Amino acid sequence: MSETIGFLLNDTARMFRRTFNARTRDSGITALQSRVLTYLSRYPGIRQGPLAELIEVEPITLSRMIDRLEESGLVERRADPTDRRAWQLHLTPLAEPLLDNLRQTARAVVAEATEGMSDAEREELTRLVERIRTNLSRRECQKEQKETA
Repeated sequence: MSETIGFLLNDTARMFRRTFNARTRDSGITALQSRVLTYLSRYPGIRQGPLAELIEVEPITLSRMIDRLEESGLVERRADPTDRRAWQLHLTPLAEPLLDNLRQTARAVVAEATEGMSDAEREELTRLVERIRTNLSRRECQKEQKETA
């Protein structure tokens, strides 16, 4: 039986997460927490609402995750100077070396997953998956625009 592209991508993503989580178990950081830290490194000062949208989790789920990361000394909430009800999220200096290790782990998982592929095949795979993501993202944005119109 031939699998659909959606099934294959979903199953592969699940396997990536499982492998990554197994390799980072000792750090106490999960794949989702790693994504949060990565987004915070890209968007320092982002608020929880927009971050929850980026990683596609409910705000309360993200809030609990931020609580745990804050307790671990990896993230800090700072008052938003433009809105006293809101908090901006920032990485602490403790997060940087951990984030470097997480990136190395992610690269190792990708290298294992793409073992036996040429550089050209890896680049083509990346290009094709990015196109799929763009297509779906574009359609999602169009759907949202129609719903709000």
